[in-house]
Amino acid sequence: MPPTSRLLAIAALIALLPLLVHAQKQPPTTWVDKDTGHRVWRISSEPNSGAFYFNVNAYTPDRKQMVYTAPDGIHVLDLATKQTRLLVPNPPIPAAPEGSPAGRLMRGAHTIVVGNKTNSIFYTQVDPATRVNSVYKADTHTGVIRKLTDLPARISISSINADETLGVGTYNEADAPGSTAPPVEVPTTRAPPNPNVQGALVQAEDKGQMMERRLAARIPVIMFTLRLEPGPHGEKPGTMKTLFHSTDWIGHMLFSPTDPELIMYCHEGPWQKVDRIWMIHADGTHNTLIHKRTMLMEIAGHEFWGLDGKTIWYDWQYPKGEDFFLVGYDLTTHRRTAYHMQRNEWSIHFNLTDDLDLFTGDGGDSGQVAKAPDGEWIELFRPRLITGEGALNDPDFYQPGAFKAEHLVNMSHHNYRGEPNVRFSPDKSMVFFTSNMFGPSYVMGVEVAKAENAKPEEILSTPELATRFNPIMPTPTGTPK
Repeated sequence: MPPTSRLLAIAALIALLPLLVHAQKQPPTTWVDKDTGHRVWRISSEPNSGAFYFNVNAYTPDRKQMVYTAPDGIHVLDLATKQTRLLVPNPPIPAAPEGSPAGRLMRGAHTIVVGNKTNSIFYTQVDPATRVNSVYKADTHTGVIRKLTDLPARISISSINADETLGVGTYNEADAPGSTAPPVEVPTTRAPPNPNVQGALVQAEDKGQMMERRLAARIPVIMFTLRLEPGPHGEKPGTMKTLFHSTDWIGHMLFSPTDPELIMYCHEGPWQKVDRIWMIHADGTHNTLIHKRTMLMEIAGHEFWGLDGKTIWYDWQYPKGEDFFLVGYDLTTHRRTAYHMQRNEWSIHFNLTDDLDLFTGDGGDSGQVAKAPDGEWIELFRPRLITGEGALNDPDFYQPGAFKAEHLVNMSHHNYRGEPNVRFSPDKSMVFFTSNMFGPSYVMGVEVAKAENAKPEEILSTPELATRFNPIMPTPTGTPK
């Protein structure tokens, strides 16, 4: 190497040393976001840990704990003290071939949901000796684990009902117990390895194309319930009941948090090509479409339950990418309330408090459907209904409203292929989310109230702070590589 080139290489290495030093340290546990005035907390200490998907319950019924996951297993957060502990450890990583990513996936504990009746986490795990996948229930206070039932091969469940007696899921008919049908290749939506995006719930680089392929495959599937506890008519744990057959792509099954017989689910695929949001009873009756479009390219999705079980909420765009609402549907009165938001306020996911007093969103980068030029924020929304004295109204009219938005965290150094998945703490004091802004993902929290009496050294630019530990700048989702 010529002397000049050698000197340039040494200078470049010296310039990188501060970044390398920072990379060896853990990110700070708390600071005040200079752009918003709100205090941010790094809740978890395990790299590549993450909170649950936004519409999956993570809180125990006593509202004292939140469950999250990390590579080493299932963890519990004490909400009062912010202390965490490992509840269900994953087995040690074995040698190849079980030590491969597929082998580690098979051996780990896979969370389903935190119970709505007991302080427990439901999960599945494969026995390494028998290769049988089973459903377990772990007490989040005592750590006592109880096996509920075994699952047939290649069959899983995705939600547990309010009284913790049933699970629900789908499977390919070719995978049915005793089936002689040849297996069907399922187009995957699992994210390929991406060295620039770490952590839980990372979206695939070509997710849109994968969703198109999966929808077009028209794979025969069965939606079913699985008994976890003995039934009222002598049904044994492990008893399966078919709800319906379909060649549509069925997903996102979610039991009501209060009604043990009510299930919300969706027809997956590009939203403009499917009637997405449906409801069905656990006996297979009352299969009902919840939102029927009235415009070409109108979309509705990312549905979730209100915490009281009386409403469901969903992202409504009329049409896609142009006008943005969060809609609440009252299951009793069938009335809908539509809160309008601006393009930069739109979020991939939303959530709300028990009393519907506050809403939150996790923002999105310019590659998302809203194409927002300044949408990379954790948002706080205060709802306002729009009323019109003497105006014509009708039981079928949407009741209008609007959000007043407030920025909570500057997420411009977060890579949105890892979705933040916001949720309020039970006491409404904090919004929890997952972020990869530091490189590996961590469970984070931000206080809803503005920080008071912050020390000057605590007030920091969140993107600049994140850059010290993760110099790789995120690229918008959908940006060609």
